[in-house]
Amino acid sequence: MSKLKILVADDHALVRNGLIKMLEPFKEFMIIGEASNGEEAVAMTKKLQPEVVIIDLSMPVLSGLDATKQICSTMPNVKVLVLTMHDNEEYVYQILKSGASGYMLKDSGREELATAIRTVAKGEKFFSKKISEIVLNAYLHKSSGQHNVSENDLPLTKREKEILYYIAEGLNNAQIAERLFISPRTVDTHRTNIMQKLDIHDAANLIRFALSKKDSFLQSGSL
Repeated sequence: MSKLKILVADDHALVRNGLIKMLEPFKEFMIIGEASNGEEAVAMTKKLQPEVVIIDLSMPVLSGLDATKQICSTMPNVKVLVLTMHDNEEYVYQILKSGASGYMLKDSGREELATAIRTVAKGEKFFSKKISEIVLNAYLHKSSGQHNVSENDLPLTKREKEILYYIAEGLNNAQIAERLFISPRTVDTHRTNIMQKLDIHDAANLIRFALSKKDSFLQSGSL
């Protein structure tokens, strides 16, 4: 029986070695390469043609998210399994949009990891239990009609509410970034997530919604 070819991408050698050690008992798997940053991951995927790439989000040179997007868009036969410590909604939405086949947390066990690899290799999706709960809750919130719920029930993180408030204040991305000590690109990512969660499709409606919630955010103490 042919073995399933796997590439492991993480900027920490100890993590890569740990993953390889975890997978050793499963004779159906074969680790064919290791990458220490996103750029290496893309290059090695092109060269080695693994069936599954296990990749972390936080990596230098090219982030795991951007590497995932490149791999999924240019090599659709390769399945990407994200393995990370991040369980924030922002990351979940970005990963879902990137084309990745699975999203797991680094505290997952050996058997769950093996199951995830087998699942994505078959062309199916796999999410850790906590990630699945985030996806389900987001769907339920969206289905319930977000524009009619209170600010406390909105499926937004505290940071997203802060950004929504500053949008209502008329600040642009650069100004918001300066207020929150983050990059303008991060602000733009948050704006995209907010619009997706609230089912808003243009800047004008986003501003209108932000203005409608501005005072209630302050009164509720949610900022």
